[in-house]
Amino acid sequence: MAAEKPAAEVRAAEVEPVGRVLPLLSVPHLDREFDYLIPHTLDADARPGVRVRVRFAGRLVDGFLISRTATSEHPGKLGALDRVVSAEPVLTPEIAALADEVATRYAGTRADVLRLAVPPRHARVEAEEPKPVDPPLAPTFDRAAWARYRHGENFLDALAAGRAPRAAWQALPGEDWPRRLAELAAVTAAAGRAAVLVVPDQRDLDRVLAACGEVAGAEHVVGLTAGLGPAERYRRWLAALRGSARIVVGTRAAVFAPTPDLGLLVVWDDGDDLHSEPRSPYPHTREIAALRAHAAGAAVVIAGHARTAETQALVDSGWAHDLLAPREVLRACAPKITALADSDQAIARDPAARAARLPAIAFAAARSALGAGQPVLVQVPRRGYVPALACGKCRAPARCRRCNGPLALPAAAGPDGAAIPACKWCGVADATHRCHACGARSLRAVVVGAGRTAEELGRAFPGVPVITSGGGEVKATVAAGASLVVSTVGAEPVADGGYGAALLLDGWALLGRADLRAAEETMRRWLTASALVRPFGDGGQVVVVADSGIPTVQALVRWDPVGHARNEVAERTEVGFPPAVHMAALDGGSAAVAELLEATRLPEGAEVLGPVPLPPGQRLPFGADGPEPEEVHRMIVRVARHRGRELGGALREAQATRTARRAEGPLRVQVDPPRIG
Repeated sequence: MAAEKPAAEVRAAEVEPVGRVLPLLSVPHLDREFDYLIPHTLDADARPGVRVRVRFAGRLVDGFLISRTATSEHPGKLGALDRVVSAEPVLTPEIAALADEVATRYAGTRADVLRLAVPPRHARVEAEEPKPVDPPLAPTFDRAAWARYRHGENFLDALAAGRAPRAAWQALPGEDWPRRLAELAAVTAAAGRAAVLVVPDQRDLDRVLAACGEVAGAEHVVGLTAGLGPAERYRRWLAALRGSARIVVGTRAAVFAPTPDLGLLVVWDDGDDLHSEPRSPYPHTREIAALRAHAAGAAVVIAGHARTAETQALVDSGWAHDLLAPREVLRACAPKITALADSDQAIARDPAARAARLPAIAFAAARSALGAGQPVLVQVPRRGYVPALACGKCRAPARCRRCNGPLALPAAAGPDGAAIPACKWCGVADATHRCHACGARSLRAVVVGAGRTAEELGRAFPGVPVITSGGGEVKATVAAGASLVVSTVGAEPVADGGYGAALLLDGWALLGRADLRAAEETMRRWLTASALVRPFGDGGQVVVVADSGIPTVQALVRWDPVGHARNEVAERTEVGFPPAVHMAALDGGSAAVAELLEATRLPEGAEVLGPVPLPPGQRLPFGADGPEPEEVHRMIVRVARHRGRELGGALREAQATRTARRAEGPLRVQVDPPRIG
């Protein structure tokens, strides 16, 4: 396409005078390249990948020069580039292609993806002379740690040879995983290729960054995070772009780091919701890493103590391979894990345990660890989970028999005055609901609340310091010695030498959530906490307060995240949930949702569920899309797994058609949203 308005006569560049520019406009129907004339005065600086300013619809907008050509298909006059903002080609061909692929996969625009991928320019930093850095040397480290995993040493050798293996690595409990990741990155850098390590949060970033500096040398490593100031962030990003830093460690946006000759991509703990971008088009780090590694011919490691169903689906398909330790090695590293089937009776049998709101066996484990001078971790659920319905007998989450969505009680009552449970996805009421697990008809609300755990423990163990971690005050580490560390899930600090015991309280607050990923998330939270405990040979114990008959609890006792992930994949395949299928959630006013679906050429076999009204507690802010409509409806579209890209592309085109028609009403499209129920 050509620029909308011709400019005054200018002298064009003699060679390839036409530049194809992508304006950074979030409007879907303008997500395409436009032809502009390159003046001869800008010829030297106007290289593909540079930032430019162009006049579009009467105003100056930012954009990227994608390519230069000798001719244009536009028959009329072309507008001219207003200026080249910087001669630094910050958009590499690899990242430009990746942005287009991510936009298609997630039904978004390239402009929104590039805002995530390329940070704002800082002119003073860009003018700095880069410091010369010697090529990284082959690291020296003990390979015995990797020898504990089947094919671990072979994986290192493949990286050193410049090959591109793909693995799902399950770190052992107590593993110094930041150092293991640093060793993978250092081996890759010594082979002449770059490595990008992506972690969920700042605490993990600090640990991995320090380990990479020790193994590979601090001059070869940069950390990228949103918490840096604009100047320092751009300085480090340029170091990755120019190749002076061969190892990049960062949070989710670092997956776009423009390192030349990418050799390794690592995603640690892909189940953490911090890997899911909260801004349009809502991409997930794991999926971006898979797309980029496939295009670049790079190695991939998806690592963690737990495993998501999506990662297991990659292993099942043969795209990635397991990197696991034998069971005998795992048993030597893991703590003893005990589950309590009836916590109320266990508490009633011991007055001291009753005062601490702990079952007797949990109280005994804490007392034993404290007596040995070791810290004790007490994990409590985060406050504020949304109540849902569960079976009154076995507490299994109540699910719709039509689409397997979560059941909830509507505001309106039935003809006899009783509230009838209805599905929050498809809206179908189910007055004769039976539990899918035990067949019982009764329902109960899942009540959540952590209580005053820290105060109760302080009274039960007088003289022992109580440390809290969570909310606005998250501790990174705790010192060795007897102490009680009360932490919300996800905020567990690392103890020097490991915890002597961990008490995982109120399991139903995690397992009873109306969420597709409730079991998977609970398993991840429990494994993350349990991995901080000493091995059983050193006295380490974990007590989980949950029914031992629950499959998730059984998998924790066996320390079997792979088996749990396999079961998750099998169950979701049976009922048609991701990752067995790809799913898109369309949120907005009923007219806007219907209009988008009408304009969408849905792939063959697509299934449409809903619409169903979304209560205010389940709505996400529409932000720049416009004010939230009074009633927000959700429509679910799901397709077979091999048609996921086709669905994203169809919705991307439909949104372009809708905005070109100047349709009214905000609308949000999320492909494979992390939270469905």
